[in-house]
Amino acid sequence: MDLNTLWFVLVAVLFTGFLVLEGFDYGVGVLLPFVAKDDGERRRVINTIGPVWDGNEVWILTGGGAIFAAFPHWYATLFSGFYLALFLILAALILRGVAFEFRSKAPSRAWRATWDWAIFVGSLLPAMLWGVALANLLKGVPIDASKAYVGGFFDLLSPYTLVAGVASLAVFVTHGAIFLELKSSDPIRARAKAAIKGVGPGATVLLVMFVLGTYVWTDVYARLGLNPGLVPFLALFSILAAGYLIHRGRMGWAFAATSLTIVFSVATLFMALFPRVMVSSLNPDWSLTIYNASSTPYTLRVMSIVAAVFVPVVLAYQGWTYWVFRHRITAETKLEY
Repeated sequence: MDLNTLWFVLVAVLFTGFLVLEGFDYGVGVLLPFVAKDDGERRRVINTIGPVWDGNEVWILTGGGAIFAAFPHWYATLFSGFYLALFLILAALILRGVAFEFRSKAPSRAWRATWDWAIFVGSLLPAMLWGVALANLLKGVPIDASKAYVGGFFDLLSPYTLVAGVASLAVFVTHGAIFLELKSSDPIRARAKAAIKGVGPGATVLLVMFVLGTYVWTDVYARLGLNPGLVPFLALFSILAAGYLIHRGRMGWAFAATSLTIVFSVATLFMALFPRVMVSSLNPDWSLTIYNASSTPYTLRVMSIVAAVFVPVVLAYQGWTYWVFRHRITAETKLEY
């Protein structure tokens, strides 16, 4: 494996980690107005993710930094072409972060209700738009011979990318509902179970539609043939296994299964993309690859050394954080938000 491939894999891992961890954050935020009926319950719901949500977002900051350093042409084309979509995601994340901090600053019911809905909107938009953005990498966008994006915002919207966006939202809401069931007590826990049973089957159908759409609207069939390999089937098997485990009441294992669904889904996308990083819909030869979009070999070597030193430290710290805050949030728990 050369360094270009290594950094492509690392970027994929960073995006996967972000979507697994921030995915349940988004799901909890979307469910907030529906599973909590008063201020005390809403505070308990928010406190299930309160200690970890900002740490989870570090994964996408690191992923963006890795793209900038390892594949600068990819970064330039991606952030210029997807500018409005990424701006909407950033604005939603800022609104969400501010809402977490501001909702408890005044006792007014209207004040807190406003920020609660801001958490809902700030979770809903990114949960959907990340699916749209990642699907566009594989479907193809207007990129010319000079590696410049020459389309507009509406070139990013198509039946395939919209299905991907709705599918990612449904999977994240299911993922978040299972997390909430594990981290809360009744009556929130009972409402989270109801949400799982309501959203979970739809998430399964939408994921199947996304996989089938990948064959219809992208070049995956032309490149890989009818058999895309084991990974896409593992994604579908994982979400079906999650449904079975939910039915059996094994919520911890169900959370692991939805985590694997996200892992295998993102892995499928990046494997179908490789060795490209962005597909040109104008001419396949103008697509960005891990070679024509990369930094110099020296830069990649230095980055590899730095990553080898610091990534294990960051992973150990985040793992320790989850261990410290592993307990359920009950009515007796001291609430911060």
